[in-house]
Amino acid sequence: MHDDVPAYGLWSLVIINSVIFIFFAFTFFKPQTKRDWRSFGAFSAFLVALFTEMYGFPLTIYLLSGWLQSRFPGVNWFSHDAGHLLEEMFGWRANPHFGPFHLLSFAFIGGGFILISAGWKVLYEAQRHHMLATSGVYAYVRHPQYVGFVLVMFGFLLQWPTLLTLAMFPVLVFMYTRLARAEERESLVEFGSDYERYMRDVPGFIPRLSGSKRSRAGQG
Repeated sequence: MHDDVPAYGLWSLVIINSVIFIFFAFTFFKPQTKRDWRSFGAFSAFLVALFTEMYGFPLTIYLLSGWLQSRFPGVNWFSHDAGHLLEEMFGWRANPHFGPFHLLSFAFIGGGFILISAGWKVLYEAQRHHMLATSGVYAYVRHPQYVGFVLVMFGFLLQWPTLLTLAMFPVLVFMYTRLARAEERESLVEFGSDYERYMRDVPGFIPRLSGSKRSRAGQG
């Protein structure tokens, strides 16, 4: 069931939600280096684009309105609930906030933030002692924080897909991959064979559930 009036133009909600989620992400990630700020800034831009369409101007709905109305004539596409495109397109006509895609999005978003936070704690301690971070989530994946950002963005795409964020997503994934490779090159210079062994034992982005097979010293 949808509202009879468009639920957009709410720019105060755009600002409030953007600030809240960006600050929330900041408390999990705690950027320090220029590379950290670059990755955090790109993630923040994704959130601003998302909330702009969610509450401000529904660009995706406007651009696809003709196609959407012809394929799904019973839906008021300018109601707020209809912005949950996947729920509507796959026939979930009840409250979209309890739809399967929306609920699944919470798992990805929550899991991503947890991964970012867990990764930062391990990395912070390792950097304090000038060691290679290989414990905790770093025993399963070499770049947990970048993986966390990707999971959060994917979760938001499930919840509220837009053309702009869909276009931004692969670009940001590519950017995070490049940043990760740059970090690896620096770590190889700093830690040499220790980091080479770590790279052989622990995958870069897709976790190995058994964790790394050997304990190592160093930093990462």
